[in-house]
Amino acid sequence: MDQLLEQIKSCRVCENYLALGANPVVTASAKSRIVIIGQAPGKIVHNTRIPWNDKSGDNLRQWLGIDKSVFYDTDLFALMPMGFCYPGKDKTGDLPPRPECAPLWHGKLLAFMSDVKLILLIGQYAQNYYLRDRTKRTLTETVQHFQHYLPEYFPLPHPSPRNNIWQAKNEWFGKEVLPELKIKINHILEN
Repeated sequence: MDQLLEQIKSCRVCENYLALGANPVVTASAKSRIVIIGQAPGKIVHNTRIPWNDKSGDNLRQWLGIDKSVFYDTDLFALMPMGFCYPGKDKTGDLPPRPECAPLWHGKLLAFMSDVKLILLIGQYAQNYYLRDRTKRTLTETVQHFQHYLPEYFPLPHPSPRNNIWQAKNEWFGKEVLPELKIKINHILEN
């Protein structure tokens, strides 16, 4: 696993497409029990090399009901985005994750992790890649039907503060989905 992580951190496959250059950010161990598959690092994460080291990460940890010490324990959590490098910006926000990373590295990483109990699929890129034709018509519907994907996957929206409007429109998420998520995370961490 350590050798694979070193290979990933030195990957330059899509460097020519990245405004700030390649700087892969991923954390995992062979003992990881929960895998979080998000989109791609933002600029803050690119600069600090710490996954989810921003307001989105703060929101995600709140959703999970855990603190940073638990979240960054690689024996508990693997943090594996769809694209390992910051993709750059466009007019409305960050660009989509580069398509090279997931097919190149995800299978190899997951093959090392034999203790995985749950994979959180954050956002449409992760959900489309892993759920394929099992996704619902929209991300909202996929998240609303999260129980259909258990026990392997738990689909979530992106925890970006930009999605606060979405959460306000979809109160069921905070009332129904997040309590279930916290129960599942707590159960895995305690066993």
